[in-house]
Amino acid sequence: MRQINKVAVLGAGVMGAAIAAHLANAGLEVLLLDLVPDQAGTNRSVVAQRALAALLESKPAALYLPEYARYIETGNFEDDAQRIKECDWVIEVVVENLEVKKRLFQDVVVPNLSENALLSTNTSGLSVNALAQVLPASLRPRFMVTHFFNPPRYMRLMEMVPCAETDPETFKEMAGFLRRRLGKGVVFAKDTPNFIANRIGTYAGAATWRHMEETGLTIEEVDAVTGQAMARPKTATFALWDLVGIDTVVRVMDNSYKILDGDDERELFRVPESVRRMVADGLTGRKGKGGFFKRETVDGVSTKFFYDPTTGAYRQAASPKFPSVGAAKQVDDPAARVRTLIQGDDKGARLAWLTLRDTLIYTVKRIPEIADDVVNVDNAMRWGYNWELGPFELLDVIGVAAFVARAGYDGVAVPQLLNEVESFYRTEDGKRLFYSVTEREWREVPRSEGEISLSLLKSAGNVVEKNSAASLVDLGDGVFCLEFHSKMNTIGNDTLSMIQKGVRRTEQDGIGMVIANEGSLFSAGANLMLIAMAVAEGAWDDLNLTVRAFQRAMMAIKYAKVPVVAAPHALVMGGGCETCLHADAINAHAETYMGLVEIGVGLIPAGGGTKEMALRAIRLAEEQDADVMPFILKNYRNIAMAKVSTSAADLMRMGLMRPGDGISLALDRRIHDAKLKAIALSANYRPGRPATDLKAPGRSIAASIKTQLWNLEEGGFISAYDRYLASGIADVITGGDVPAGTMITEEHLLDLEREMFLKFCGQKKTLERIQHMLKKGRPLRN
Repeated sequence: MRQINKVAVLGAGVMGAAIAAHLANAGLEVLLLDLVPDQAGTNRSVVAQRALAALLESKPAALYLPEYARYIETGNFEDDAQRIKECDWVIEVVVENLEVKKRLFQDVVVPNLSENALLSTNTSGLSVNALAQVLPASLRPRFMVTHFFNPPRYMRLMEMVPCAETDPETFKEMAGFLRRRLGKGVVFAKDTPNFIANRIGTYAGAATWRHMEETGLTIEEVDAVTGQAMARPKTATFALWDLVGIDTVVRVMDNSYKILDGDDERELFRVPESVRRMVADGLTGRKGKGGFFKRETVDGVSTKFFYDPTTGAYRQAASPKFPSVGAAKQVDDPAARVRTLIQGDDKGARLAWLTLRDTLIYTVKRIPEIADDVVNVDNAMRWGYNWELGPFELLDVIGVAAFVARAGYDGVAVPQLLNEVESFYRTEDGKRLFYSVTEREWREVPRSEGEISLSLLKSAGNVVEKNSAASLVDLGDGVFCLEFHSKMNTIGNDTLSMIQKGVRRTEQDGIGMVIANEGSLFSAGANLMLIAMAVAEGAWDDLNLTVRAFQRAMMAIKYAKVPVVAAPHALVMGGGCETCLHADAINAHAETYMGLVEIGVGLIPAGGGTKEMALRAIRLAEEQDADVMPFILKNYRNIAMAKVSTSAADLMRMGLMRPGDGISLALDRRIHDAKLKAIALSANYRPGRPATDLKAPGRSIAASIKTQLWNLEEGGFISAYDRYLASGIADVITGGDVPAGTMITEEHLLDLEREMFLKFCGQKKTLERIQHMLKKGRPLRN
C-alpha cells in the first residue's frame, strides 16, 4: 500500500492554509508554499508564514489543537521548490485560473516532483483533463482532482475526479486514504463544470431566486422556508450565500453560464442584476459591509435587517411565520418533515414545492453526465451542502409516482426515468440497494472499509433488546452496541433501564459492549423536561429515585464484567458525557464536542460526573505523588465553567479522555474502531471494583475555591447565583465538609452529588434556568 506521510500544499490562501491545517490534524507533515511577494526583503516566505499565523486565530478553528501548527513548515516557490521531492503527495491550491495553475505545474511541480509522488488539484470546477495537458505522460497516471470543501476540517465532502489517464488503482488507493486518514466522505465525479455538489447546489439557489420573484416572497421569508423545515441547514439559501461570499456565488454562476452552453437550463444560471449590483456596492456577505442579511445597533439593541432586491434597501427583519414551516419544524424525522412542509397550502409550502420540484428534475437529468450513479449525487449534497437528504432520497420520500403526478398537475414535464422507477433505494436482507440508472438494475450501495451501519444491522434482525429510547444491537464477534434513539438522544428512565439490561445481556452472551448511535448528536444529556416537571410538581422522592437510577446505570457501565467502549460524536452534553466517562475507554469521532454543562441549567453533574472528576484528580495526584489541588482545580473548572471540548483531541487536554483512548477521523469507522478496542480489551479484562480508599481533597481546597468565586462576583464576572452553584460544586468535588486526607468512598461522592442536585432543584433560579433552556435553547444567566 502506498504510504503518504508528507504533503506539499502549493498556495497559502485561505483554502490552502485550511487544507494544510487539516492535514496536520491527521498527523501528516506539511510543507506550505506560496509566492515571494514584491519587496519581500529578507523574509521571502512571508505569505505562507502569515497564513500559518492566521490559522491560529481562525474562527471556527482550523486546527484541532493550536500545537498541531508545528506539523506545518512554511516556504516559497522560488527557494523551496526542490523540497517538493521530499513529499509523497502534492496538492495545488492556487487561484482558480486555468493558466495560472498550468504555469505552476510547468515551472514548480514537474521539475521537482518525485517519481512516485501523487499530484492533485483542488479546483472547484476546472477541467482536470485540460490541466493534465501540460503534464508529462509519465505523471498523468498519478494526477487527479481532490476537491476539498470549505472549511476542510468541518466539511466532510471530498469530490474526486480522475483525468483520462489516471491509473485506476492509484485513484482507488487515494480514495481509501482520504476516507481513512482524513475522515472524508469521498464521491466520484465526472470532468464537468462545478462537478456534482456545486452544480446542483448552485442550481438549487438559482431556482429558489426565480421562485422567490414569482411568489413575491422576501429574502427573509425564503430563508424561513428553505432551512431546517426543508431538511437543510439553518443557513438556508441566502444566509448561506452570505457565508460563502456573494461575489463567490456570482463567479460560480458566471462560470456555469459561460461553460454550460449545452445545458437545457443554462438561463437559470444568469446572475440577477440586483445581485450583481450588491457585489459592486461591496455587499458581498459576512466578509463585506453587508449581504442579504446584516445587523445594526438600533436604540442600543442589535437588530437584524434583510436586503430588498426590488428597492436596493434594507428592511428590518420581522421573523415571518408560515403554518407549513411551523408544522414541519415540529417533526424530527427529516423525511416526514419535508412531506409535512410541501403538503401545506400557504406561500411557504408553495415555494418549497416549486424549488424542490425544479431541483430534483434537474438533478435526474444530470445522471450520468455528472456522476455514474445516484449514490454519489446524494452523498455529495449531504456531505457538501449538509442536506439531511440527497435529491434521490428526497424523491423516494415524496414518492416518485406522487412527484410525477404533482409535476404533471403543474404542467411540468419530467424525465422519462421517473416514469420507469418506483424508487431509487430499498433495503433487503440487511443491505441497502440503489437503482443503477445506467445499468437498469439494483446494486448494493458501496460501503467504506470498516463501516458499520446500525440501521442496516437492525433491518437484518440484529436487535436483541429494545424499548422506546434505546436498543441493544448485535455487532457480531461477541460485541453488542447500546444505541440511544430518543429525541436528541436524551437520557430518561427508558434509557437507564436499557443500559442496565444491555450490560447484563452483554455479560451473559458477549465479550464487550460499545455505546454509540447514528443520530445527528450523541446525546443532549438528561431529559430536562422530565426534571422540570418533577420540580414544578414537587416530586422530590421521584426525582431522588431518578437520580439514583442514573448513578446506578453509570456504575453498571463502569463496573461491568465486560469492557465497555463509548464511541461519541458531535454534541455530547451533560449525562451523555457522564455515560462516556464511566466507560473503560472512549473512541471518539474527531469532531466531538463534549462537556459537563449542567451548571448552565442551575444543576450539578449528578450521574457520577462530579464524582468521576474528583476520583480522577485524586488518582492522578497519587500516581504522581503530588499535591491534589491542581488536579482538582482543573477538573473543577471543567464543571464550573461548563467547558465543552473544541475537538476530540481537546478532550485529552481536558482530562475527559485518557491515554489509550482513541480518535477516529472517519465518522463511519467510529463504531468499527470502538468494536476493535472492546475486543482488544476483552482478552485480559479485569473488572474494576467501586473505590473505597479515596483521600478527600477536603474543605480547605473548597474554601480556597470559594474565595476565588467571591472575587469573581465582586469583579462582576459571575452572578451571585453562579457563585452559589459553583460553591456547591466545590463542596462535592472536594469530598464534602471533611479535613483533607479523610478516607472516603466512591459511593460517598455519589451521595454528595445527588444531595446537591436535589438542593439545586429546590431553588427558584434553577427552575428559571431549566425553563429558559427548554424554551430558548440557550443558557440563562440569572
